[in-house]
Amino acid sequence: MSKKRRSRWYFGGLSSSAAACITHPLDLIKVHLQTQHEVRMRMVGMTMSVVQREGVLALYSGLSASLCRQMTYSLSRFAIYETVSDQMKDRTHGPMPFYQKVLLGLVGGFAGGFIGTPADMVNVRMQNDVKVPLELRRNYAHALDGLFRVWKEEGMKKLFSGATMASSRGALVTVGQLACYDQAKQLVLGTGAMQDNILTHFLASLIAGGCATVLCQPLDVLKTRLMNSKGEYVGLLHCVRDTAKLGPNAFYKGLVPAGIRLIPHTVLTFIFLEQLRTCCGIRILT
Repeated sequence: MSKKRRSRWYFGGLSSSAAACITHPLDLIKVHLQTQHEVRMRMVGMTMSVVQREGVLALYSGLSASLCRQMTYSLSRFAIYETVSDQMKDRTHGPMPFYQKVLLGLVGGFAGGFIGTPADMVNVRMQNDVKVPLELRRNYAHALDGLFRVWKEEGMKKLFSGATMASSRGALVTVGQLACYDQAKQLVLGTGAMQDNILTHFLASLIAGGCATVLCQPLDVLKTRLMNSKGEYVGLLHCVRDTAKLGPNAFYKGLVPAGIRLIPHTVLTFIFLEQLRTCCGIRILT
């Protein structure tokens, strides 16, 4: 019998949080680009504008909210996906079919997206605060302060503003990341040309990051606009119509920076996850 290791339920949250600490500036620039009402700046120009106005540390504005989001949204979706996936593998003694991975990714991602909506909204607001005039800034001290102030000033319902969009996006991202990563890794190892090592993890996560970026970008744009709104949208359809007035490309605004942010984040998340699994995972006999 050989020994293998499985992920613990919280490894996904820890891995995503570690990756977020590295890729947060890219996420902040992506939010700034998506909340432009007109396309005035590209990625490099927006980065320079933020640094010139507020300094280099402004690129890490909202990091506490980002980590809070990862420890709610990502922890939940990884925990659901990994736990059910392991149980299915025990029953069938083999890998799940791809369609089952997709369905599991949709369920886990939708649940995680809903759970992480409050932290996600505060994250978007804290990141966007940097570019608005001083008198209009919300000035949340940190993630918990933001959550408390939204609940106190705008009501509990506002904490889940954009929950449908965030949950739908979470479902698509989880399909692109977890389901596609599992499938890509399985196919790569199936060729016999590569071993289960960090190079395989890098290649599979690179493919997964690309899939996730393309799948979720339109929903990501709408989610960002809804969460950052101050009441100008009465609902999802209103936001869709308003965005559509800017042309079809508006739904893919910030695609390149989204890919530049999401692909490295995906790669780092799975590399960290695989290392955690190897060093600290649950031992099983096969």
